[in-house]
Amino acid sequence: MFLGTDIGIDLGTASVLVYIKGQGTVLKEPSVVAIDKSTDKILAVGEEARSMLGRTPGNIIAIRPMREGVISDYHITEKMLKYFINKAVGRPLMRKPRIAICVPSNVTEVERRAVKDAGYQAGARKVHIIEEPIAAAIGAGIDIARACGSMVVDIGGGTTDVAVISLGGTVVSASIKTAGDHFDEAIIRYMRKKHNILIGERSAEDLKINVGTAYPRPVSASVEVRGRNLVTGLPKNIEVTSEEMQEALHESVTAVVDAVHTVLEKTPPELASDISDRGIVMTGGGSLLYGLDKLLREKTGINAIIAEEAVSCVAVGTGKYIEYVSMGKLNPTDY
Repeated sequence: MFLGTDIGIDLGTASVLVYIKGQGTVLKEPSVVAIDKSTDKILAVGEEARSMLGRTPGNIIAIRPMREGVISDYHITEKMLKYFINKAVGRPLMRKPRIAICVPSNVTEVERRAVKDAGYQAGARKVHIIEEPIAAAIGAGIDIARACGSMVVDIGGGTTDVAVISLGGTVVSASIKTAGDHFDEAIIRYMRKKHNILIGERSAEDLKINVGTAYPRPVSASVEVRGRNLVTGLPKNIEVTSEEMQEALHESVTAVVDAVHTVLEKTPPELASDISDRGIVMTGGGSLLYGLDKLLREKTGINAIIAEEAVSCVAVGTGKYIEYVSMGKLNPTDY
């Protein structure tokens, strides 16, 4: 039996990551739940449910209970949280854990309360709510308690959070609903408009990972994708190049660059000087899109660095946040 433990949860739109103190990131699974509509019973959660997306019969639906960084289905989110916590811990706890859950920087008080309640319902003794940029900064190894400006761009599945952090708090921030999922939707729209082909979410994500680009590649890449021809209604294979993906993603990546630009414009001069020296730190799965760091560097004139383990930065930072509060490095304020 375990004693009470500290758990950090990155409750993302695309995936859920769980960090346990002393063990690191122990779980990373898609935030998808498969439900039998006729009985309201949960059939699968995580990776197993994701494999059902777009492939289920009429009575089974695979849904994402998180939309654009916030809870869209409270009941399902609560059950999903409970499932992931039990799976991550592996054994029953003698004492309820302390849990820190991160949220986008612009969530409302009602949305924040819904996340907190879901944490308590999932079995927490104490729930801390932490903003994603703060968690991302801690996870990326930035000493946020210093009187020094640090800029973090966290590109998740549902939201992109941009923040300037100093002395343990957010000085300027912006959150936009353009992120990984939006990139996928842009690819689906492009394929439909340009090639008259309908592809699914998974195919779009594969395209984004394999040939997606925000900046011209030195060597063109291409990959074959299969979709349904909208004219004949039959399956069709097509070769897609990285140049086409750059065109498809242009609008979405421009929105991210504009958000960074807006935050820089509002940043006090002393902190802007610090950021110019230290660079912009990029975290989240969306930051791994090829050339996005180069595009940011070109448009802002400031060096952009992709954090090590960019995908798990927020989860790690969320877990470490409780340690920092316990050690007195940060005030136990729910940001």
